[in-house]
Amino acid sequence: MSRPSRPRPSRRPRLALAGAALAALTLAACGNPADSATDEGGDDDREVTHARGEATVPADPQRVVVLEPVQLDTAVALGMTPVGAAVLNEAAGVPAYLGDDADDVQTVGTVTEPDVDKIAALRPDLIIGTETRHSALYDQLSDVAPTVYMASQSDPWQDNVRFTAAALGDPEGADELLEGYQERCDEIAAEFDTEGRTAQLVRPRDGLVTLYGPTSFAGATLECAGFTTPERPEFAEEISVDLSPERVLEAQADLVLVTTTDVEDESTIPPSITANAASFPELHLVDQSFWITGVGPLGGQTVLDDLERILSGS
Repeated sequence: MSRPSRPRPSRRPRLALAGAALAALTLAACGNPADSATDEGGDDDREVTHARGEATVPADPQRVVVLEPVQLDTAVALGMTPVGAAVLNEAAGVPAYLGDDADDVQTVGTVTEPDVDKIAALRPDLIIGTETRHSALYDQLSDVAPTVYMASQSDPWQDNVRFTAAALGDPEGADELLEGYQERCDEIAAEFDTEGRTAQLVRPRDGLVTLYGPTSFAGATLECAGFTTPERPEFAEEISVDLSPERVLEAQADLVLVTTTDVEDESTIPPSITANAASFPELHLVDQSFWITGVGPLGGQTVLDDLERILSGS
């Protein structure tokens, strides 16, 4: 894993939202040792406490493989480019929004089905995965290299940023990234007077429309920028809810954002919404490659770039 100077993308990709499960993301010396990553031991290694217990990892890992989008995003944002990453879609590869810093990252299967042989071929010195997704692979991966797992990809994404940074030996870097993100949110909220306005992200798929709540990546970013997600009882437990086309009016908000693979193609707006256009006067298509899958500090900044573009009418 190369360590160039930490990148500073165009819109200050440093961020800070204090997440709820901080114990899973801070140094064990400062929190719950059962849920945290910590520096201990000598100059050549650290003891990291994670979802599977403890693992001894290099103090300064150089060849890291990551198995989650938030881990890839965070590593690149920290200037620590992994040698390998599991991706959401192997045909699409590494997300383009990560820029040139991720050009050399090799894909090692998908986030749901990482390829252990491809991972081993990269000779990693650290593997970062997730208990909820990769539990069955832990022993195999641990035979390849020291392996640490965050608890769940569904945890607040800011918490997973902190865990990843701590596992990489740079917890302070996560704080910087999250502080920059929060500052950017505050600027947008102030500039566009978003307080009191509602916003809803809508994802069409399989004939349904999925509404994303305030604990989802995109929903949390909209709320960070001052918007409020319309309340739904499902959002108390879930990050999203699926609606049939007949219930599409439940997606109404002051600002409605519909994800697509082509923001220039208005035919990608669901017919149920098009048929009720008067009920969605402030509707915009947005790129799902970062609004849905760009989880992390760089993805958050890219979403905020797009939100600013929309709010400014450009």
